[in-house]
Amino acid sequence: MARRLTLDFLRTEAASGAALALAAVAALIVANSPWAADYFGWLKSSHIIQIGPIRLEETISDWIKEGLMAVFFLGVGLEIKYEIVRGELSDPRRLATPVLAALGGMAGPAAVYLALSGLIGAPHAGWPVPLATDIAFALAVFGLVGRGLPPSLRVFLLTLAIVDDLGAIVLIALLFSEGTHWLPLLGAAAVLIAGAVVARRVRIPAPVWILGFAVVWYLTIRSGLSTSLTAVAFALIVPIPPRVEGGHSPLKAAIHALHPWTAFLVLPLFAFAKAGVSFAGLTLEQAFAPLVVAIALGLFLGKQVGVFGAAWLASALKIGARPSGAGWLQVYGVSLLCGVGFTMSLFIGVLAFPGAVDSPEQVEVKLGVIGGSILSAIAAAGVLGLAGRARRPDPAVLKPGVEPPGPKTGQNMT
Repeated sequence: MARRLTLDFLRTEAASGAALALAAVAALIVANSPWAADYFGWLKSSHIIQIGPIRLEETISDWIKEGLMAVFFLGVGLEIKYEIVRGELSDPRRLATPVLAALGGMAGPAAVYLALSGLIGAPHAGWPVPLATDIAFALAVFGLVGRGLPPSLRVFLLTLAIVDDLGAIVLIALLFSEGTHWLPLLGAAAVLIAGAVVARRVRIPAPVWILGFAVVWYLTIRSGLSTSLTAVAFALIVPIPPRVEGGHSPLKAAIHALHPWTAFLVLPLFAFAKAGVSFAGLTLEQAFAPLVVAIALGLFLGKQVGVFGAAWLASALKIGARPSGAGWLQVYGVSLLCGVGFTMSLFIGVLAFPGAVDSPEQVEVKLGVIGGSILSAIAAAGVLGLAGRARRPDPAVLKPGVEPPGPKTGQNMT
């Protein structure tokens, strides 16, 4: 069954969501403890990887962001392709809804921020900060509260977050790029095209796929672009059909192989590296500064209005359709969850307000992103938890011999 793959993942993500949350809490504790200097020093320390003439030197923080997270985006891209070709998103109308919702989810926060910029004097340069949704944290929260909800909601969230992230990458290239190195980028594109052509004709062994991904990743690093974009692009060339009769799908095999590693190693380590924010010397005035308020409300209000409004409009105009088996309350819960904008928002904040990590603008960016993300996560957990309970009837009120309603009925919950 097309949706079975997603159902299997929900079991893993419920546990990995807890691991991710614990890692984030641990980072906040360490960043505000006597070991804070060691923690931040470790993240800033450089580490060199050299294989023959190939030499890369990055900080630990960048190795995690551009190295390990590339594996996460590869897995996400694989699942998106599976759902587009065989699953929930094979219906163009269902694919249109998360794409349009992602666009609305970028326009909404920008509108809220710019409106507040005029009202309370938030710096104009910060408007791109609340536009992004953090895939890792959003999926973690959904994994914790998603029991009883239709699997199509997770696919909707995943697709929306991917489009949102790609939009953020394009925005960074347009607004903050200091120049792209085109030769390595063209090399990465050539490897992708060659891989796509060869994969349609012959069976490629797993070690060759791994080598190909490593080459594309290296060329992307050299080009200066984010590895998340080419990781998703690489996923799109992995074939779904088995190359031999009765064999396994290369794409499904890759998904199952990668998922435990990303769920229990990559994402918790990423959370530990990125969630550490020091509150030393924080004043009440700074905690409610115009920049903090504008970013937080952009994430919390702008995201939910933009995502839900675009999804509802797409359905009303018959351009798109709701996720199968989901009601509007559940879609609204996912819209709230899109306000979790941790990683990419912090990254855009560094670009929008360049300077020291402890500069007033950087502290306010972190406070706004964390505040808006926490508000969104709490509200989303409440709404999705309520929606999940509404789908599960009380066994005590069921009559003997009556099949309880639920996902097996295939009914569209409203």
